[in-house]
Amino acid sequence: MSLKLFDLTGRRALITGSSQGIGFALARGLAAAGATAVLNGRDSAKLHTAAETLSAEGATVDTLPFDVTDHDAAKQAVDWFEAETGPIDILVNNAGMQHRTMLEDFPADAFERLLQTNIASVFHVGQACARHMIKRGKGKIVNIASVQTALARPGIAPYTATKGAVANLTKGMATDWAQHGLQCNALAPGYFDTPLNAALVSDPEFSAWLAKRTPAGRWGNVDELVGTCIFLSSEASSFVNGTTVFVDGGITASL
Repeated sequence: MSLKLFDLTGRRALITGSSQGIGFALARGLAAAGATAVLNGRDSAKLHTAAETLSAEGATVDTLPFDVTDHDAAKQAVDWFEAETGPIDILVNNAGMQHRTMLEDFPADAFERLLQTNIASVFHVGQACARHMIKRGKGKIVNIASVQTALARPGIAPYTATKGAVANLTKGMATDWAQHGLQCNALAPGYFDTPLNAALVSDPEFSAWLAKRTPAGRWGNVDELVGTCIFLSSEASSFVNGTTVFVDGGITASL
């Protein structure tokens, strides 16, 4: 009986930014738990390749390409999918970007791109999906935050600001939408070996620092995010709302 709480059979999960990295890993994991994975990204070719890979593994996959930073495009895509294919039961707001420059030299245009990609997209796609979920009286929204939701490092102050905002927007979503049967939570990865962190992974000095700084003593593997995402997407988290779950090897727990 307890395992059924984590069963996602018959659910559709839209995962933004899911052609690679964390988004792809989460799509694969949700599909393995029984969900139809609806892949999203702007690059149709990469999206097609990702979908083919998951399909070859036995997953049920759809694709929904649109620009998450475009409010109208997000609404139109979600409305179309709901009308033509079926309900989006789970939304994972994963799309994100990074730009590393010391704050005093940080380009204004890069700051604006971070705002649009990392936080405005959560609003755009979250609102588009929630309007349908509210009508059904149920739905799951999982926003991908970061260890930088709680901590800062030199050279990424605007990124830190956007991820702090993701956690607070998650609280706002829960405050407004829990009454309609939605559970809205955030998953905050620590340092994971992903394309977004490629420059850091390839830096021996940084990796050595990270191993000493993290109680677990290593980089995370993206597959280690799947269990928490399934929990937050399933009936097992039916009374969990507005929280941020850190999956970080203990880095936010220690000095």
